[in-house]
Amino acid sequence: MVDVILGLQWGDEGKGKIVDYFAPRYDIIARFQGGPNAGHTLYVDDKKIVLHQIPSGIFHETTTNLIGNGVVLDPITLKRECESVAGFGVDFRKNLFISQRTHLILPTHRALDKASELSKGNEKIGSTLKGIGPAYMDKTGRNGLRVGDLLDKNFTTQYIRLRLKHQRLLDGLNFQEDISSWEEEFFEALEFMRQFKIVNGEYFINDWIGRGKSVLAEGAQGSMLDVDFGTFPFVTSSNTISAGVCTGLGIAPQKIRDVIGVSKAYCTRVGAGPFPTELLDKTGEELRKTGNEFGATTGRPRRCGWIDLVALKFACMINGVTKIVMTKADVLDAFIELKVCTAYLVDGQTTVEVPFQMTRVKLEPVLKSFPGWSSDTTSLKNYHNLPEHMTKYIQFISDFLAVNIAYISNGPARDQLIVNL
Repeated sequence: MVDVILGLQWGDEGKGKIVDYFAPRYDIIARFQGGPNAGHTLYVDDKKIVLHQIPSGIFHETTTNLIGNGVVLDPITLKRECESVAGFGVDFRKNLFISQRTHLILPTHRALDKASELSKGNEKIGSTLKGIGPAYMDKTGRNGLRVGDLLDKNFTTQYIRLRLKHQRLLDGLNFQEDISSWEEEFFEALEFMRQFKIVNGEYFINDWIGRGKSVLAEGAQGSMLDVDFGTFPFVTSSNTISAGVCTGLGIAPQKIRDVIGVSKAYCTRVGAGPFPTELLDKTGEELRKTGNEFGATTGRPRRCGWIDLVALKFACMINGVTKIVMTKADVLDAFIELKVCTAYLVDGQTTVEVPFQMTRVKLEPVLKSFPGWSSDTTSLKNYHNLPEHMTKYIQFISDFLAVNIAYISNGPARDQLIVNL
């Protein structure tokens, strides 16, 4: 059987800790989409580490980790990450596998990403400039290079052919930056990658499932960044929703059991794009400061606002969410009043549906107020010991979404997770 953990907002929901918490219960952890633009933060022996490409189960010795075909892989990032993980005493060669069909991010993909974003001027979409978009464009354009191509004696010829194509595009965008050092790093990283267990990913994972083993599919970014169902065009380049598990790993839909959605107790977003509940005042700044809301990958300050139940219910619907993990609930400990968005006012009409294009309408959130609990919850271990105002806040959200909030994270540590099953 396969369970899924994915984000229900605009990413940064705290999925890394949640995957790390659940990982010991599974035989294999598999990343099914995204690239190094996603940063999953873990705390190992009280030390912080951010994983961008490696599945978050890497620190569990008995857990196998697979980078699936739906991922786009930057060899340079992978090499640095493996070296960092090795510093914790982890033998990544033992339990990290990579699908042959996983597409590679080339230095020229990063250059194209940067050149394209610069050319947009004030219409930037907030790319992390990691080469994700151009790599996925080559994938859909049937030009990309894949991990399995490393085993082909003609790999260098294929690389040069694609690089020349990219160079013509860069010339058209008037990109002048020298990327020779990027290329040097890239080929060093490719040599490093040759030591990995490169497998036929879909047969590999289905063989595990057929033998009764358990799989946890780890999503990156969030549902509202999905290329089809997110706030287009301010989205990522992959399918971040549960459907992406099937195409990103090569498994059938009926193999999926639980879809565990992760949502903050409030809402954040990095970069440009619609954000109906954004707070541009002292409250928003307090959320950012208290929650330490700065991007794990970019370091950019995150935009902050109240929880958006319209978008969250939409995300639950398209993912088939069976249970929710609410993260960063403790960030709200000091707030006297809380608000939740229960509807949108779109061009003067009330709706509980996410509009086709938020940027083309006048949209205001309809907010419902709740009293805060004004007490420190970070040391609490039992749901029944939570402040009454906190449980009422959680229960309202659960009832609105018609999905049980089964876990509440009240701090960054592994053991700061309250069960509400």
